[in-house]
Amino acid sequence: MNTGTTAPDFTLYAHDGETVTLSDHRGSTVLLAFYPAAFTGVCETELCTFRDSMANFNDLGVTVYGISVDSRFANAAFAEKNDLTFTLLSDYNREVTDAYGIRFNDLAGMPGYDVSNRSVFVIDGEGRLAWQWIADSLGDQPPWDDVRAAAEAANTVSP
Repeated sequence: MNTGTTAPDFTLYAHDGETVTLSDHRGSTVLLAFYPAAFTGVCETELCTFRDSMANFNDLGVTVYGISVDSRFANAAFAEKNDLTFTLLSDYNREVTDAYGIRFNDLAGMPGYDVSNRSVFVIDGEGRLAWQWIADSLGDQPPWDDVRAAAEAANTVSP
């Protein structure tokens, strides 16, 4: 996807059983943090770093969502275990993963177990892709300073 293009819309189940639709957030900045799998070390580190940074995102008025191909039930247990203060979404059918072009095939050599590549997308208030980062390796962590700067910059765009 190219910066400035309209971000693919979606409706996904949240870990609390409610649904979340991206286009319902027009007028505000949204950060989408895709992660490969709940209960894995690198994903836990990433999402706990987002949790620990939530005050910064809240101050900016940025809504953060974590997205994985895990079920909403696995995401709920993962959120509870790690005391996550933002919503996790379940892309169990991998449609959003494919729409954002981040499918990672055959995780851990398990044929057919495709996950979302670790990536971060910042969507501005007009629903456009303002910034993206896609990991070269599933073990990579996002560039945290760049994530915050991108969220801050996108938040200055008026719808």
